[in-house]
Amino acid sequence: MTFLVVFALLVFGYGLVSARVERVATAPIIFTLVGLLAPILLPGLVDPDFRLSHHLWVAEAGLVLLLFTDATRTDLVRLKAIRGLPARLLGPGMLLTIGLGALVAWLVFPQLSVWEACALATILSPTDAGLGQVIVQSPLVPEGVREALNVEAGLNDGLAVPFLLFFMAMMEARGGGTEASLVQFLGQQLGFGLLLGAGIGLGGGWLLHRAKRAGWMTEGFTSHGVLALPVLCFVLSAPLGASMFIAAFVAGLAVRVTFPRAGAHAVEFAEQSGQLLNLAVFLLFGFTVGQFVSYLEPRYVVYGLLSLTVVRMLPVALAMTGAGLDRATTLFMGWFGPRGLASIVLGLVFVERELHAPGDTTMQGVILVTILLSILLHGFTAQPGIAWYARRLGSSPSGAPDLDDRGPR
Repeated sequence: MTFLVVFALLVFGYGLVSARVERVATAPIIFTLVGLLAPILLPGLVDPDFRLSHHLWVAEAGLVLLLFTDATRTDLVRLKAIRGLPARLLGPGMLLTIGLGALVAWLVFPQLSVWEACALATILSPTDAGLGQVIVQSPLVPEGVREALNVEAGLNDGLAVPFLLFFMAMMEARGGGTEASLVQFLGQQLGFGLLLGAGIGLGGGWLLHRAKRAGWMTEGFTSHGVLALPVLCFVLSAPLGASMFIAAFVAGLAVRVTFPRAGAHAVEFAEQSGQLLNLAVFLLFGFTVGQFVSYLEPRYVVYGLLSLTVVRMLPVALAMTGAGLDRATTLFMGWFGPRGLASIVLGLVFVERELHAPGDTTMQGVILVTILLSILLHGFTAQPGIAWYARRLGSSPSGAPDLDDRGPR
C-alpha cells in the first residue's frame, strides 16, 4: 500500500513538471533516483524484506506491453527495406556482445566460472525499448536507424532468453548429469514464441478486421480487443514453454498484416499502461539498489562502464562493417544500446532460479550497477546525442544509406 501511494504521488508530481524535466532528464532517471534515495531519506518507507523478485510479473507485463506497441508502430515496408541492419545487430552483433561481455567479465572477475560469466554477459546483452524511446521517436534520427534500433530492442531480449537458460543449465550441471541443449532451448523459446506470436497476431487481427467491417464491434472495444492480444501472449507463453517477449513482438508485427489499423487502436492505451508498469519497475529497481548500495564494489562500476562502451560499441562496429554507414551512425547506434527493463527481467529470472552459484552476489551487484549507469548515462545523453548526430548528418555526403528518409535537419 505504501508503495502504491508513493508511486501515485510520484507519477502525478512528475506529470506536473514533465515538460520541463524532460529537457535534461528522462522519467526512468527520476523514478530510479527517488527509489534509490527513499531508503536513505525515509528509512521506514521500504519494507526490510522487500525483494524486486517478488514483483517479477510487473516487469514482465510492462515489457510485453511495450514490445507489442513498439511492434505495431514498426513500418513493415520500411523494415523490409532495411532488413540488413536489424539482422546485423541481432545476429553477429548480439553474439559478439555476449562473447566479449563474457570475456571481459572473466577478466574483471576471475572468480566467476565460464558459465557464470556467460550468463552475466547474456543478461546485460539486450537493449531497452523503453529507455530507447527518445531515440526511436525522434524525427531528427533517420528512419532506417530508428527502425533498426527499435527492432533490435524488440527481439534481442527474447533471443537472449534461450542462451541464458542454457548457461544456467550448464551452471546447474557443473557437477555432471544433464543433457542441456542449446538447440532444444532455441526450439522451445524462439520457435514456440514465433508460432504463438504469429498465430495470435494473424488470427486475432483477422477476427478484429472481420468484426469491424461487419459493424459488430464498437470503437472502444476494438482497442480493447487489440490490447487483449499481448495479454494472451503473456499468459499462454509459460504453459507452452515459449518466450513471451518474442511472442509479444511478433504478435505486434503480425496483427498489422491482417488488421492494418491495429497500431492506431493499440498504441495509446497499451503504451501508456506499459509505461506506467515500466516506471513502477524503475522505482522498485531504485529501492533495490538503495538496499544493496553498501555491498557494491568499485569493480562493478568498471565492468558496467566497459559493458556500455567497449562490449556494446565494438560488436556493433564489427557487425556494421560493409554496411556503408557513416561513422557517426555506427557510433550513434553503438552508444545508444541502453540496458534497462529487459536486463532487469532476465536478472530476476536468474535470481528466481536460485542456483546458489558461487558468483551470485557478484553477478547481482554488477547487474544492478550496469543498469543504474545505463539509466543515468543514456538518459542524460539522449537529447545531446540526437542533436550531435543531426549536426553530423548535416555534413554527410548526400545519398549515404543512413540518410534515407531522414527527418528535419
